[in-house]
Amino acid sequence: MARTRSAVPRRYLMCPPAHFTVRYSLNPWMDPGKPVDTPLALAQWEQLRAVYRSLGHTVRELAPVPGLPDMVFTANGATVADGRVFGARFAHPEREPEAEAHLEWFAEHGFGHLHVPTHINEGEGDLAVTASYLLGGRGFRTNPLAHGEAQEFFGRPVIGLELVDPRFYHLDLALAVLDDAADEVAYYPGAFSPGSREVLRRLFPDALLATEEDALAFGLNAVSDGLHVVLSQTAAGLFGPLRERGFEPVGVDVGELHRGGGSVKCCSLELRG
Repeated sequence: MARTRSAVPRRYLMCPPAHFTVRYSLNPWMDPGKPVDTPLALAQWEQLRAVYRSLGHTVRELAPVPGLPDMVFTANGATVADGRVFGARFAHPEREPEAEAHLEWFAEHGFGHLHVPTHINEGEGDLAVTASYLLGGRGFRTNPLAHGEAQEFFGRPVIGLELVDPRFYHLDLALAVLDDAADEVAYYPGAFSPGSREVLRRLFPDALLATEEDALAFGLNAVSDGLHVVLSQTAAGLFGPLRERGFEPVGVDVGELHRGGGSVKCCSLELRG
């Protein structure tokens, strides 16, 4: 019998992909040789924003900056929990100016506890917030020392998880938090080292395990409000298992943004607290 779920209103920071394109390659999904349809990307982003609003969520917007084509992926720009903002420090110089743009927005909008990080971390790309932990990805982008830095700032235990497949270069491509009040997650085991798979098994014995096919369809780059799980419509294999657990999957088409290596979650930085 499926568990009874309830949605909790959320606040998300999003940035329209007005300047989105792929002019360099920072991950296996990016191919500068393939043209990007920027108007289509913007239309898909606007539909995602409309879905959030239809579900009762609040969307705040970060103004896009010319020359920063990846700003649409706001979740990489910070991690927010308990009203505290842990800024990003990007691994690649092409994206580093995004970190300052994010922190300026938070400073201008009343967030008083801001941290400029010492070590490389790419925001919620590699930090996932659950009820009991911060799950910290490492292996491709985030420096493991950033996990300790985040733990000191938030006062939450950080569990380090080793990513081993470059297609899942960020944690939010390999793991989704389905219920942040109950430590409920979904993940693709093949993205993690053997030791990290064992850690996940111990921490989340009832986790939803995604197939490689659905993970490669960006199905784990998802956003949940505790009831509705907004995810790429191409990850159709996850819809049934989510419904069996009492969730309501909401499929969206953000396929043009997949060209940059991101999907629903990458476009949605949650403003917690």
